[in-house]
Amino acid sequence: MNKFSRFEKIVGKDSVELLSKKSVLILGVGGVGGYVCEALARSGIGTLILVDYDIVDESNINRQIIALDSTIGMKKVDVLKERVKDINSSCEVICIDSFIDNDNIKELFNYKFDYFIDCCDTVSTKKSVISKCLELDIKFISCMGTGNKLDPSKLEIVDIRKTINDPLAKIIRKYVNDMKTNKKVMVLSSLELPIKIKDRTPGSSSFVPGSAGLLIASYVVRDFLKK
Repeated sequence: MNKFSRFEKIVGKDSVELLSKKSVLILGVGGVGGYVCEALARSGIGTLILVDYDIVDESNINRQIIALDSTIGMKKVDVLKERVKDINSSCEVICIDSFIDNDNIKELFNYKFDYFIDCCDTVSTKKSVISKCLELDIKFISCMGTGNKLDPSKLEIVDIRKTINDPLAKIIRKYVNDMKTNKKVMVLSSLELPIKIKDRTPGSSSFVPGSAGLLIASYVVRDFLKK
């Protein structure tokens, strides 16, 4: 028995071998992205490129898998790298400790990867990711809003044009429609109407971001195994 033997039972040994040769870039490793990384590491993905400039804050503890009393103040990418290596020492982990915007996003595409997973919070960066991935024909998926939500059963992965009740997706949907592209733009979005709060900083639960991350990881792994 090995650490992936239970997974091999449902996907086959050849599939596990295939995943070990795949590289995935995750932009943003907080509430959603942290769970994406966790699931991909436990699925035997060979290389994970982690992109985030933030440090663990006490307010992250309610929803981020890397946020503990013992990790407060530490760089998120460093904490997650250590966790991934403890799960699967064979996984190559590359950390990019940078804030990504329109000025430097091209640098990410100097790395070799098979899938781009966008879990960042910056709208302009999300737009740039979509544009660049479509231009270069790179597989990608982008996470829409998980804040102010309580029902993980309302999460779904769809083309951006089919999203509803998601304020962030509305902005991205208009951007994609204005691009007039025929290519699919797959996103994770929620059908749940956001809970109205008085603060500009969104509220969050422990289960919606985590469920979103696991759904995205499942989608990517299953996409790899389609062939």
